[in-house]
Amino acid sequence: MEACKVDDEGFHGFSDFTDGFGHCKSQEYQHLSPHKFLEEGESYLTLAVEVALIGLGQQRIMPDGLYAQEKVCRNEEQLISKLQEIELDDTLVKIFRKQAVFLLEAGPYSGLGEIIHRESIPMHTFAKYLFTSLLPHDAELAYKIALRAMRLLVLESTAPTGDMSRPHHIASVVPNRYPRWFTLSHIESQQCELASTMLTAAKGDVRRLETVLESIQKNIHSSSHIFKLAQDAFKIATLMDSLPDITLLKVSLELGLQVMRMTLSTLNWRRREMVRWLVTCATEVGVYALDSIMQSWFTLFTPTEATSIVATTVMSNSTIVRLHLDCHQQEKLASSARTLALQCAMKDPQNCALSALTLCEKDHIAFETAYQIVLDAATTGMSYTQLFTIARYMEHRGYPMRAYKLATLAMTHLNLSYNQDTHPAINDVLWACALSHSLGKNELAAIIPLVVTSVKCATVLSDILRRCTLTTPGMVGLHGRRNSGKLMSLDKSPLRQLLDATIGAYINTTHSRLTHISPRHYSEFIEFLSKARETFLMAHDGHIQFTQFIDNLKQIYKGKKKLMMLVRERFG
Repeated sequence: MEACKVDDEGFHGFSDFTDGFGHCKSQEYQHLSPHKFLEEGESYLTLAVEVALIGLGQQRIMPDGLYAQEKVCRNEEQLISKLQEIELDDTLVKIFRKQAVFLLEAGPYSGLGEIIHRESIPMHTFAKYLFTSLLPHDAELAYKIALRAMRLLVLESTAPTGDMSRPHHIASVVPNRYPRWFTLSHIESQQCELASTMLTAAKGDVRRLETVLESIQKNIHSSSHIFKLAQDAFKIATLMDSLPDITLLKVSLELGLQVMRMTLSTLNWRRREMVRWLVTCATEVGVYALDSIMQSWFTLFTPTEATSIVATTVMSNSTIVRLHLDCHQQEKLASSARTLALQCAMKDPQNCALSALTLCEKDHIAFETAYQIVLDAATTGMSYTQLFTIARYMEHRGYPMRAYKLATLAMTHLNLSYNQDTHPAINDVLWACALSHSLGKNELAAIIPLVVTSVKCATVLSDILRRCTLTTPGMVGLHGRRNSGKLMSLDKSPLRQLLDATIGAYINTTHSRLTHISPRHYSEFIEFLSKARETFLMAHDGHIQFTQFIDNLKQIYKGKKKLMMLVRERFG
């Protein structure tokens, strides 16, 4: 090809450097006059192009080592770059066609033959160049070349259906007897580029789009690359200056569905982005696409994704407006979303119950079903944190008795030890007791035994006790009935039980603290005893009990002289 260059002044042959190294002239390629050894219609340029195409299309095995593999890629790209400088005329197009046919039919000598070695260097970059060159002149041949080149046998023979997008797969792709493909990520990106080029060119052609889609689904094993292709197809299909190409949108959706299936059981940091994008794509395709992905959600999404992203987005106002749905269509779509939410709640109540309740708010039967799912799962499958969260939601929605029921179930799962005075569940316990107190004496009497069983932290119990003695339980009870307004007695159940438990917790906590106390904690311990005295004094014989308690401490821990001296100074 160098021999075919001419400068602007028309001189033939190699570049003339006599004008100085710093002076460059623009150059172009021309067909030189026929030589006596050349056949009719041939020129140095046609021969050079033909040789380049033959060389690029040869089947060759991937060499060992990073440097050698990078050199293969670099040399191929440099040669293609040279070819791209040539403007194709009718003569060169004929050569391209002839060589393309030869490459498809040349058997084992061609990298584009029907059967190639598993370790053969892929033809993606070369095929992309051939495709773009032949497309305006012979589209059928261009697609044959590109589709044949899409294969990547080194992955197909080891993991035909898996997701090869994880970074650790390179070492495991090729067994030890084969060289490692250090440039595999580059090769896969070139494969993706080839597929994207075909998708772009096939816009508006249903048959070709289906063929390209099948090739992508068969040959590309990286979920990230398929997702990129899906996004590319979506962008092309929804260009602002034209109506959406529904066929290309469907291709985009199909690719997105494949990504969902590939990444469902594997970790992928882009998973949430992929799910959100798929819902957006399905919305563009139409209401039937949204309904379809909700019907088959278990093959595409986790229960959490299906409720928190898919169903929530489907039922949003923006989706309804985007789809221009009438009332009947809205209700049908919402019904599918509620059904999905209930199925997810049954499969994974811990993570989906609250979302299901929220999604089913406007349908009484569905809401009752979701609530029953929560009750069924509460005894075994849900933590106190989840139950408290749902209980607070129920109170917010105006169902205090249901909130109370869930709060009592949550209390059975809770265990607060004596030293957990900063536990995150303390606020939930205080809220549950306040809710019970507001409902009435019976509800408070029912929850206090649960509190006594679950909570051993003295400061928390004393806080609950004080709150219960400040106001009358259920000042406005159910059905608007007013109670008598009398404060509850600490000498009677249920507060007597709570008071005794609180005093007992202070005693046990005191002994636990004194077992391993250091002098720097003495002042803090004295303050703790002061709080304990306040609780003791709430009992009718509290003064006597506290005096006996202090006397016992002095006797048992008389070896801690400095501490006992501080106790005497404060409490006598």
